[in-house]
Parts: sequence; C-alpha cells; structure tokens
Amino acid sequence: MKIYPYKRLNRPITLRVTSVSLHLPDGTRDHLETTAYSTQQQAVALGIAGHSDWVSATIGLSATLPPGANASDAAWSDLCVLAVLTDGETNVRTSVALTRDADGGLDWSGSLRVLRDDHLGRASLAVHAVGTVDGVAGRSIAETDRSWIIDTMSDEPVRGLQLDVQKASFKQSSRELLRACADAPWIVDASARVPTVFVNTDVEGVVGLLDSNGSGVDSRVRDLLVAQMATDVWTAVFHSAIGDLEVEPGGGPVFPTDWQGEVLREMLPDVVPGVHVEEALRRVHRRRTGESGWVELQTRIHYAAVRRTDAGRALAYVIRGLEKTNPGE
Repeated sequence: MKIYPYKRLNRPITLRVTSVSLHLPDGTRDHLETTAYSTQQQAVALGIAGHSDWVSATIGLSATLPPGANASDAAWSDLCVLAVLTDGETNVRTSVALTRDADGGLDWSGSLRVLRDDHLGRASLAVHAVGTVDGVAGRSIAETDRSWIIDTMSDEPVRGLQLDVQKASFKQSSRELLRACADAPWIVDASARVPTVFVNTDVEGVVGLLDSNGSGVDSRVRDLLVAQMATDVWTAVFHSAIGDLEVEPGGGPVFPTDWQGEVLREMLPDVVPGVHVEEALRRVHRRRTGESGWVELQTRIHYAAVRRTDAGRALAYVIRGLEKTNPGE
C-alpha cells in the first residue's frame, strides 16, 4: 500500500460500465447488448458482436466517489475525475474527464472512446479523482481498487486468464522451440500476447483423450490431464509475470496492466498470504532479485497454481473411478 504525504480518501471509487457501442467502417453504430459487459467480472468484450472490422468503441461510464469527497472541510479543491485506459502491450494511454451528475453529488459519468488500431488485445480501465492539496495541483485523492478489463477481441466478458491452445507436431514444426521439446506432451509459451499451450500431436493418444467427450474412466483421466496442464500453465505465467516487472524510481515493483497483472493479483494471496497484494508483490520481487528466499518460495507458487486447477478433485475422481472399475483390488 502506498503512503501519501497528504490527506486522501480512504475508500475506493466504484466504477460501472453503463453502455457499449461499436462504430463500423460504413459509418453506422452497433449498440451492444448488456451481455457485452459484466459488472461481476468487471470486463467488457468488444468482440461479442462478431464485427472484426470495427473502427472504434464508445464505452459509457458511471463512477461513484466515496463519502467525504465533497465535504465542505475537505483538504482538497478543484476536484476532477478521470477515466484512464492503459494498454501495457501497445504503450497507449487514453484519458477522459467525467462530469458530475448533480451539484454536490458523488456520482460522475461520461464516455470513453477506444480506437481499434491502438490495441492488440486487453487494456485496463481505471478511474482517478485528483485535486489541489496543500497548493499542489493534480494530486491523487482516490482511485478504483480494481481496474476493468477492456478486451478488444474476446466474445465473452471475463477477466480471468485466457489461453490459446494449439495442436502441433513438435518434430515437424518450423519452430525451434517445439522441435527442441519433441518428447514433451505439451509446453507453455508465456511470452506471447496471450499465453499459449502447444499440445504435441506426436504423443500417441494425448489429443484424442483431450478431445474426448465420453464418460467413465476416460473422462476422469482427461480431467486429471487438463488439471495437470492447467497447473503447468499457472506456474509458467506467474514466473513470466514476476520476471518482467517494471520498477519505480524508488525500486518498488509496479503491477502490469495486462494479463500478467491479473495473474499476479489472482495468485499472490496464496503465494504470500495475509498481506495486501501490493505488499505481497514487493516481497516476492525482493526474494526474486535478492540473495535468498526465492527457492523457498517455489512451494507456495506451486500450491497457488494447484489451487486454481482443482487438481485434487480431479485426482479423487480418477481414484474413485478406478476403484469402481477394479473392485476388491
């Protein structure tokens, strides 16, 4: 948690998406249904309408400041509320000022325009309240504690980890990475825009098992295989995210704004339990870059990955299925 040398609001801003529309090349506008955004997931899916050629999107926003923001004795003046869209992959940042709905009220609203050419995948949307404090303008008074995800490609508004699963012959692949791992049933490439799992079609039976829709022991083995694959994915993407952090001038790590940030916020409470995620990030960063503690942390990282895959339940299903198939053994 950051420490500020001036008074601030101690509660976060609440942000809601109220509408989404796409501007198409022919000049028309497609107003998307409410299924294009999810308040629970805090995500917007701009690919839900099936338009691959949209030019821009307009996202309606409503923000509510915490109590005390408009108090007559507040330590700040010249209050302004900004919506900021950040894309860590394209390094594009777009901001727009919101308008107060009523004099003296806490609700602010407005709209943000998202240009399709400025984004490759997911961007992060946050709201900040700024004002003049102790004679210094532009100081942060409050902000959202969790950003919305604006996904320019997805057809489902989810903020969780998205994967690209590809099947390939590792032995015959043109990619050196795959050829070098010819005996592996799958590998995870966490360096791509979207983490990618490559399944090796040269390993007999693995593709058929993953694609099977049957019941019985086969389905339980498939679930166990998927759980193991997912564990590998979560472990790989965590290491990728923690190993590619930007650092502030003071030496503190900064949360990424893309899928890497989502992975860290998801796993850190299990990697370093009992502390705020920002403090957990600092502790993990110190261990990774310091002289000791990084190796000992691997057990917690693996535990955090296993918790997200239901591996224990999948294993229990397999064991029960085998017991029914081979009673008395």
